[in-house]
Amino acid sequence: MSEHKGSCFCGAVEFTVSGEPAAMGYCHCESCRHWSAGPVNAFTLWKPEALKVTKGADHIGTFNKSPTSFRKWCKSCGGHVFSDHPPMGLVDVYAAVIPGLPFRPAVHVNYGEKVLSIRDGLPKMKDFPAEMGGSGVTLPD
Repeated sequence: MSEHKGSCFCGAVEFTVSGEPAAMGYCHCESCRHWSAGPVNAFTLWKPEALKVTKGADHIGTFNKSPTSFRKWCKSCGGHVFSDHPPMGLVDVYAAVIPGLPFRPAVHVNYGEKVLSIRDGLPKMKDFPAEMGGSGVTLPD
């Protein structure tokens, strides 16, 4: 089984993810854009048991704007590390904080809210795939 190490910006919070992510891609929703301070957020989704905080659990702060996302950050540096998504039964570990993980995106979600067009041949979902509670509608590249 593969294991990848990650950390916050300052290194006060360290963690590992084990196995393979359930999905990888890009989110274009307004919440992710504001949280990441960028036009798009690269995500990796994992089963919660795949994530182990190995250092600095007491440095992790939580904010939830809605019951669908509990966003986690380091209270020392402010670096974002992951978001729990209870309705999906998954945790999003931001791709940028796992430097050793080969990022292989397969989909764009919430592309209906995009502010940056990305023509990369990947499927562009209006919101989420149907199996994740979305409409399943695909938009043109």
